[in-house]
Amino acid sequence: MDTTETAKADAARDTADLAKFGYKQELKRALGTFSSFAVAFSYISPSTGIFTLFALGLSFVGPVFFWSWPIVFLGQLFIALNFAELSSHFPVAGSVYQWTKYLSGRQYSWLSGWIYLSAGVLTVTAVVVTLPLALIPTLNGLGWTLPNDLPTQRNIAIVTLALITVLNIYGVKLVSIINNTGVIFEILGMVVFAVILALAHNHQGAGVVFQTVDTGVTASSFLAAMFMSLFVIYGFDTASTLAEETRNPRREAPKAVLASIVGAFIIGTIFLLGMLMAIPDVKDAFAKGMGPAQIIEANLSPEFATIYLLVVSAAIFVCCLSIMTSTIRLAFGMARDDQLPFSKIMGEVSPSQHTPIGACITVGLLAAIPLLQYAGAAYIAIAATGMIYLSYFLGNLATLRARLNGWPHTRAPFSLGRLGLVVNVLGLLWGGSMLLNFAWPRPCCNPTPLETVVDNTQLLNFHVPFLDGVPVLWTVFGAILLIGIVYYSVVQARKPFTPIVPPEDA
Repeated sequence: MDTTETAKADAARDTADLAKFGYKQELKRALGTFSSFAVAFSYISPSTGIFTLFALGLSFVGPVFFWSWPIVFLGQLFIALNFAELSSHFPVAGSVYQWTKYLSGRQYSWLSGWIYLSAGVLTVTAVVVTLPLALIPTLNGLGWTLPNDLPTQRNIAIVTLALITVLNIYGVKLVSIINNTGVIFEILGMVVFAVILALAHNHQGAGVVFQTVDTGVTASSFLAAMFMSLFVIYGFDTASTLAEETRNPRREAPKAVLASIVGAFIIGTIFLLGMLMAIPDVKDAFAKGMGPAQIIEANLSPEFATIYLLVVSAAIFVCCLSIMTSTIRLAFGMARDDQLPFSKIMGEVSPSQHTPIGACITVGLLAAIPLLQYAGAAYIAIAATGMIYLSYFLGNLATLRARLNGWPHTRAPFSLGRLGLVVNVLGLLWGGSMLLNFAWPRPCCNPTPLETVVDNTQLLNFHVPFLDGVPVLWTVFGAILLIGIVYYSVVQARKPFTPIVPPEDA
């Protein structure tokens, strides 16, 4: 059998496998092993998250916040292992929504999908507002004179959102080409420049990771400093969300899930070490809350600093594109099952582009809503991450219940075997503890709008006195939950429901 015949046979196998779940092949299977990994890695994007919240971690406990990185990696690895096995059993678009649909009840799966979709939309917003943090200094280094203020950041975010929406409309193949190229540049850029900083601009030495700047480290301050790492290391399930566009997804999706989280951890470790070692004055950086852009500009010539920031900007843009792609596939997966408003529009696939154009536009419009109350990238990032961890927790909870009832009944290409239950429980313990960390009310990480005052200006203002005194994450979660409950009760619960029967090999 020649290569062409083999490819046709593989495509026929994947199409037949998808048909077992009641879906026909409409999306284009254009992702191979590396492309699947690249999309998931781009979602995690160490450079993006580190640029967003590095200063937050540093300003709480000093450089010792570095140790939150391996701790968060280990906790998220439990969840990634669980998700890798799930993706091997359920190779369909939608990850958490699809998994809970087959392993749990109708109401539970809808709630999980609704929260995960909302979290995905918020994450799109969080990352498009991160891009200006690197892009504005880059453009200014090229001769522009842009103010690095909230209105300018928001305008760049709006343009970015429109651009990634258009790119997603034109197909996953185009997205994968941009992703693959971006991942290579991100990995090379982060490693090469981190090594340059560590070797040529090593002001602190490797021992900097034990410095606390005489502040003392309490459990409370370290938990707050963990937010940077928590914001970075998620999204590895993107490889599962794009299963219907991946060749041989039962084998390739689990590999991509695990490779992306391990790869992001290694690259992020190198980048963090190089950045911390290059801090000229730790006490000054701690007092000012210096971020990577300021550290780079303090060490490199203007030309090299601009090149470095250009590489980071490109990586963040690719991250924006990947997160948008993942969220669109989740919206498409739910709409295809008639689970969302305007499902008919969002569930249709363009016969020419092989993309759900309605879902692309809808996700783009929804992601623009938080920009109406834009008060800075950190606030949106914290809300997005808290919602993501909640959806992951719901997915793991449904999986644990299924495991206790005997699932999996068959062995998938990737299997945890007897360790599945242990990994599942550890993932839930980790996820539950971090949910408490996110939800805890405090000015740094879950403030009330009244606590977002800078220069006598209240950055967040919901124009409702009661809400202005409630922590932001509580308000976001409450609003999403309330809208979801009302919509489900009025619309979804009244629709006819056919019991879901998963294929025997799932």
